[in-house]
Amino acid sequence: MRILKEAEKKNRTTAIVYFVLRLLVVAILVRAVILNRWDQVFYCALTLVEFMIPSFVEKQLKIELPSTLEIIVLLFIFASEILGEIGEFYHKIQVWDLMLHTTNGFLMAAIGVALIDVLNNHPKINFSMSPFFVAFVAFCFSMTIGVLWEFGEFSADRYFGADMQKDTIVRTINSDALDNTGEASLISIDSITKTVVTGNVKGEPTEVVLDGYLDIGLNDTIEDMFVNLIGAFVFSVIAALYIKGRGKGGGYVAGAFIPRMLTQQELEELSSKKSADKEKVHAHFKS
Repeated sequence: MRILKEAEKKNRTTAIVYFVLRLLVVAILVRAVILNRWDQVFYCALTLVEFMIPSFVEKQLKIELPSTLEIIVLLFIFASEILGEIGEFYHKIQVWDLMLHTTNGFLMAAIGVALIDVLNNHPKINFSMSPFFVAFVAFCFSMTIGVLWEFGEFSADRYFGADMQKDTIVRTINSDALDNTGEASLISIDSITKTVVTGNVKGEPTEVVLDGYLDIGLNDTIEDMFVNLIGAFVFSVIAALYIKGRGKGGGYVAGAFIPRMLTQQELEELSSKKSADKEKVHAHFKS
């Protein structure tokens, strides 16, 4: 019964957050349809689909997602797709993208720990890893996801004309491509005050004057990967302490983020409750 009460409490909290966020997304979706903003309609529809992923994973893998983890994942999706893209927070708040990438590094490390920890405790798998190695694998998992995301941003910009890798104005460049002598000598230019970009916009000749040199996405990519590294490292350290002591030294924080596999007893209790709930519904309609 204790398991059922904890699950019900968790489900209530998560359900409230999920309901509020979904209601907001649906309202924004309706507004986007009225305004014929089909790009926003796409982001809203994508968000609603992504909202279902935690519940789907929980049911299919028979694991328990801590309410803290599930709520933060839902908020992360909302912050990225709705606030970031539709609300243009990526442009309005300078650190918005870095904040989300830091959170992503933290969450992906948590998922990496969960994958290893589930295998460590699975009765049918003879598999054991030290806390340090679990943390190391989780860190590498998080960084791999971060790199793959940057590949996705680059591909969207390169092949679909997007601008996910935000460009940066810099005042100093060092490059051997600027050497016109054919010797490929390194040329350094600092205190850059003006760059003129000449080209076509929708077929019309256009000239844009910038107050520095335009870096095409490199600084954004490296900054994203660096803050991803910070998030991944912080959680990996917490997780190593948690696994080593199982409740000591960082256990509260890590335990709030690491999913765990349900025991057979817990599965049976939850199954019994679902059956009882169905019987109550049937009895209600019969009466």
